[in-house]
Amino acid sequence: MNPDTSEPPYDAVVIGFGPSGAVAAAQLGQAGLRVLVIDKADQVYDKPRAVSMDHEIMRTLQGLGIAEQIAPHVEPFSASEHYGAQGQLIRRLDMVAPPYPMGWTPSMVFLQPALEQALRARVAALPNVTVRLGTELVGLSQDDSGVGLTLVNPGPGAARDAVQARYVIGCDGAASTVRRLSGISLEDLGFDEPWLVVDLRVNPAGLAKLPTVSAQYCEPARPTSFIIGTGNHRRWEIMLSQGEDPRAMEREAAVWPLLARWLTPNDAVLWRSASYRFHALVATQWRDRRVFIAGDAAHQQPPFLGQGMCQGLRDVTNLTWKLLQVMRGAAPDGLLDSYGIERAAHVRQLTATIKHIGHTICERDPLRAQQRDENLLQAAGGCVKTVPRQDLMPSLQDGFLSSQVHAARGTLFPQPRVFHLDATALLDDVCGSGWRVVLGEAASAWQPRLDGTTTLVRCTTRIMPLMPGMAWHEADGVVQAWCTRHSCLAAIVRPDHYVYAVARDEEELQCELDALETRLTRA
Repeated sequence: MNPDTSEPPYDAVVIGFGPSGAVAAAQLGQAGLRVLVIDKADQVYDKPRAVSMDHEIMRTLQGLGIAEQIAPHVEPFSASEHYGAQGQLIRRLDMVAPPYPMGWTPSMVFLQPALEQALRARVAALPNVTVRLGTELVGLSQDDSGVGLTLVNPGPGAARDAVQARYVIGCDGAASTVRRLSGISLEDLGFDEPWLVVDLRVNPAGLAKLPTVSAQYCEPARPTSFIIGTGNHRRWEIMLSQGEDPRAMEREAAVWPLLARWLTPNDAVLWRSASYRFHALVATQWRDRRVFIAGDAAHQQPPFLGQGMCQGLRDVTNLTWKLLQVMRGAAPDGLLDSYGIERAAHVRQLTATIKHIGHTICERDPLRAQQRDENLLQAAGGCVKTVPRQDLMPSLQDGFLSSQVHAARGTLFPQPRVFHLDATALLDDVCGSGWRVVLGEAASAWQPRLDGTTTLVRCTTRIMPLMPGMAWHEADGVVQAWCTRHSCLAAIVRPDHYVYAVARDEEELQCELDALETRLTRA
């Protein structure tokens, strides 16, 4: 580290101010830490890139207080129907039925520039967070006391300066400088296909010609995805063929012939066209002492479930609560090792599912495509059933979780609506976040040892923090249904809403709480 710095040390420096970096900065800044965010770009990219997210991510945004601001730019994700080589329906994905377990629509489409503007406004409102745009990281070193960073402000003279931080989070994209400077490599998980992504603003006449649900055309001649975005935004993802020049295919003259099956230039305005190679990559390590990577810096995956941005926000949400515990002295440094353990396994599992879907979609051999369709229909018993997208999401398997064996361990815990001030509100809005103990109705008489930051939840009876005179009643039975489904009477829930452990009786709950206390002091 370079001790000759003109700025006092930061608790954290976040490199990259895209969605993942902005969420990391907001979560740390909201908790009172001194944070610096830098980004090479000087403004938000004004065209859509990521277009889908899920209820876990909306719950994260709710925790930052921006859910209402982005609501006008978010809509439910339509069903996704997959059609085989002969145009027959072979698969259908949709959402779980209400009441929605996280309190939000399970699958959504959104406008990324609007989301990023809302995130940046939230960060700007935090006086302890500094943002430097048009600034590039060029050097990084670390020792036991912190990390030294060398930054460059482009322009005449390309002035350099040094800052210090306790920790660094690299959210700086697929070509991550943080990853490179830390010597972290990427493992290729075996998917590499060329695609063209086309975004249109479609007029009313054009909208009338288009499908009313999103569609995946699994046709050997030209696999193509059709996605219904917000408002009049529609996206096509079109697989390129051998010999086609990706840059040439981006040109408007090449795009419209590919869309002729659906629309003409009279029906829409071309908003964006970009060629990509869809990859499946994951970092070989996610932590180098005081430096962490997240988002596209740590993994890249094909977009067939629309989870790219979601994974990045899961990364930083997993990391920030652990950083907070360590920096506040509530847990030792070893807790931070669980970040890479948990996120790498989750990314690998989900990527395997996405690759399987991708290989199904990308089949270019007509005979194998026909056999694929027959196999899928046979597996469905001859009648395609709707599969909830959320059923494809893996749970956490290892890391900072109880050692018990239970299906609910490592899954997301639900967020019910509760009665509050003569209305209803989402649980997190009235109880906040932090470690929670959830007691089912049958366990309402239990008295586990809790500290003042833990929330006691009695399903269907009341949801009550450990302070006198405050109580809330669950409005929709979501939590009680969860307890019944998982055959448990209590759950211990982490600050990121993942289930640390469940208990079937009072003795087991007390055992798990004792073990948790020990782990938090010895992690």
